[in-house]
Amino acid sequence: MDNHKEKAKSYFLQGYNCAQAVLLAYQEELGLDQETAARLACSFGGGMGRLREVCGCFSGVLLAAGMLYGYSDPKDLAGKKAQYERVQALARTFREHNGSIICRELLGLDHKSDPPTPAGRTSEYYKKRPCAELAGDAAQILEDFIAANPPCRENGHRTAPHHQQEDLP
Repeated sequence: MDNHKEKAKSYFLQGYNCAQAVLLAYQEELGLDQETAARLACSFGGGMGRLREVCGCFSGVLLAAGMLYGYSDPKDLAGKKAQYERVQALARTFREHNGSIICRELLGLDHKSDPPTPAGRTSEYYKKRPCAELAGDAAQILEDFIAANPPCRENGHRTAPHHQQEDLP
């Protein structure tokens, strides 16, 4: 498996938002071209459109996890249950590593407020923002999860067995 951690950090430092950086790190495995991956994740940066809610890095993990393990049949209750368990396991691990899955908490912002004015991505900006490191950590968390819980393939499509319990290392 490629080094997704370094790819995610590199994409972020190129100017992609945090969610895009994580999803782009996995685009090949997901069968997505770069433009589709970037467009799919573009709304989730900055804690969802700079609202500072759920961390975009973690949202990128969930977008990839949906492609790798997700269900599409609305009647697939076992698939839904299994996917929600995966989301919860990934969230636990992200919280254990970083203290939260909430953007404003990860950035040390005191309260929820109107979306801030964007700051230029200067060296000073990066000294104050842990986003590149968070993108790398998110990509590594997903890489570890995939290694421990390989997605199945049925009829050429990725599926995850619904009876397996996925655990993160």
